[in-house]
Amino acid sequence: MNYSKHETAIVDDGAQIGNETRVWHWVHICGGAVIGEKCSLGQNVFVGNRVVVGDNVKIQNNVSVYDNVTLENDVFCGPSMVFTNVYNPRSAVTRKDEYRDTLVKIGATLGANCTIVCGVTIGKYAFVGAGSVINKDVPDFALMVGVPAKQIGWMSRFGERMELPLTGEATYVCPHTSDHYKLKGHLVSLIEN
Repeated sequence: MNYSKHETAIVDDGAQIGNETRVWHWVHICGGAVIGEKCSLGQNVFVGNRVVVGDNVKIQNNVSVYDNVTLENDVFCGPSMVFTNVYNPRSAVTRKDEYRDTLVKIGATLGANCTIVCGVTIGKYAFVGAGSVINKDVPDFALMVGVPAKQIGWMSRFGERMELPLTGEATYVCPHTSDHYKLKGHLVSLIEN
């Protein structure tokens, strides 16, 4: 075992956990889960069987990552945020064959107490504000807030708001990293040097 696990944590047989990952108090990881290297799973986290977690992912306290959720590298899941996997749940109706896939792309931040309704893709380095509800796909670098969430701006890889309009054509240079960004239409992209 090349990861650390608190004595109260339960890791079911078959779970794959990468090197240097930290599993804290009262975590439960199901046997089919695949978790990358250098991750941190905070107190009372649950990870389902059909879950893939990339490297350097931070899952804060009280988060349940249910089946059919994929978190790419460097994703941040804030305290008590929520994933769902059934769009129209009913206690009396079995819908385990109707799970919808949710993909959270590299570097995205999901703020504390936000809710991600199943079946959406959260773009690269997108930022979902605390308490927001996401019920549709989110573009790369988008800053989303509200219930339901609306885009109010753009966020850099560094995690600060970029001075760009929501739409049009413009460029931005991050003062911290010198990364160059280009807005074209309704999309922002990182200009690789």
